[in-house]
Amino acid sequence: MLRPFDTSQQLQMQGQQQTKANPEATVAERKKQLSDDSARLLKLANELKAEVDKTDKDTLSIAVIRKADEIEQLAHKVKEKMRLTAGPN
Repeated sequence: MLRPFDTSQQLQMQGQQQTKANPEATVAERKKQLSDDSARLLKLANELKAEVDKTDKDTLSIAVIRKADEIEQLAHKVKEKMRLTAGPN
């Protein structure tokens, strides 16, 4: 039985294929995606702070937990893209 690729493996394979075809365009596109994702992270973090500030000290809403989860997932995605952009060390 074949094991499905995880997201980082898929991103890496796509990046390798695109880099071979047009490396400059690939780097420019990845930088644009990083910029867009970073802006989204900032927006989500500000929204999370505003929601946390609204809650009392003993309870957090499900919305706050979901927002934190979304931030975490996006942060991992950004980290993987940065690794691909930086290349192997």
